Amino acid sequence: MKNLPVILMIIFLIFGFSLHILALMKVFPLIISIPLFFIGIFMFLFYLNDRKRFKGF
Repeated sequence: MKNLPVILMIIFLIFGFSLHILALMKVFPLIISIPLFFIGIFMFLFYLNDRKRFKGF
């Protein structure tokens, strides 16, 4: 259950990547696929970077 957000983000990232590939083949609008792919990468990296940290005593 702890890995559910990571799995969902990876699925969203794969979805955004596939839409971007379709947009590069001119099957899907590029102006929609670029923000979706960027948001997927940004959310995934932000979640991985925002883990539990030691904040001091």
